[in-house]
Amino acid sequence: MSLLRLFSGLSAADVPHPCLNDDQKFDWLRLIRTPNVGPVAFRFLINQYGGAKAALEALPDLAQKGGRKTSYKVATIEEIEEELYQAQRAKLSLLAMGEINYPPALVHIEQAPPLLYVKGNENILAKPAVAIVGSRNSSVVGQRIAHEMAQYFMKNDIITSSGLARGIDGAAHSGATTQDLSATIAVLAGGLNHIYPPQHLDLAQNIVDKGGALISEMAPNYKPRAKDFPRRNRIISGLSLGIVIIEAAIKSGSLITARMGMEHNRVIFAVPGSPLDPRSEGTNKLIRDGAILVRNGKDVLQDISPIIGQEMQSEFQFNSDDKDSEFLTSPLDEPTNQERKRLIDCLSVNPIEIDTLITYSEIDVSTVQMGLLELELAGKLERHPGGRVALLPD
Repeated sequence: MSLLRLFSGLSAADVPHPCLNDDQKFDWLRLIRTPNVGPVAFRFLINQYGGAKAALEALPDLAQKGGRKTSYKVATIEEIEEELYQAQRAKLSLLAMGEINYPPALVHIEQAPPLLYVKGNENILAKPAVAIVGSRNSSVVGQRIAHEMAQYFMKNDIITSSGLARGIDGAAHSGATTQDLSATIAVLAGGLNHIYPPQHLDLAQNIVDKGGALISEMAPNYKPRAKDFPRRNRIISGLSLGIVIIEAAIKSGSLITARMGMEHNRVIFAVPGSPLDPRSEGTNKLIRDGAILVRNGKDVLQDISPIIGQEMQSEFQFNSDDKDSEFLTSPLDEPTNQERKRLIDCLSVNPIEIDTLITYSEIDVSTVQMGLLELELAGKLERHPGGRVALLPD
């Protein structure tokens, strides 16, 4: 099945940079759409088997070794053909990790999506970006700060990234979109055929029309669920050099983005607010805990400027042979049945760092990683931020 044929309605500028051939990219999409294959498992599988095609063939056996009792269903060719047909109808491009416009900072996070759908200007993804996020129920003052900050970034050739949500996100996207130009990336939790919230449908179209981009790791027709928004937030954090929080309650998605940014070694900024306003409780706590206090875009760029333009070498490389890629690590070692039992005995429903697991299990790194991969494919293991893992409840 040829991706170029499926994308035949697009112009040459819209077709992804051909680092993977059509069949390889098709297999990549099929692998990441297969149940229990997340971004971390995807990387290990590509590294272990040299390509998605071989990995797909190995999945049922790996899941069985992880303790799966029922049959393992790999995503079908027909399902992927239908997804790509929907992408073609929506005039989306499909960007793979390692291709020329894949966000350079995003490659380096643990759970980087191997594939991204893009609507709009794919080239903008390779430019330096700063995230602006905050309360949906934001004040007029908060929205004005976000709007003016994004405008300042645009004038200084910095892309604003955010999540297209109401409030601060929407104000930031609007500020980075003038009558002639859009310098913003909107990351969606659902597919690009499901703009959420629907009130921002016109804003999303304006972003695309004026040279910005909408991106998502999900299939075009995927409808977002509550659990998809934190997963979306890791992409906002991952593709950005720094994250600005404007008006965030103590339990808000924006603080999740900030926490992910800390795990990704991003620079965290916060705009202070009144101690009497619950919408500023989270941002004020961030400042107390070490985030950089900022008042405007100029403050942000003073701290971001030294790292703009630094070359970020990717650990991901495409090969010239028949392999899809190489992550510069050795293949994993298969655990014995005794080692598999020891791993399960060391795990629980409470997340644990993999380094701690290696220490207490007294099993080498390579074997532990393969054992975790088997459990994940069997549907028995969940990966958490910060390189932690936990058993799923029975």
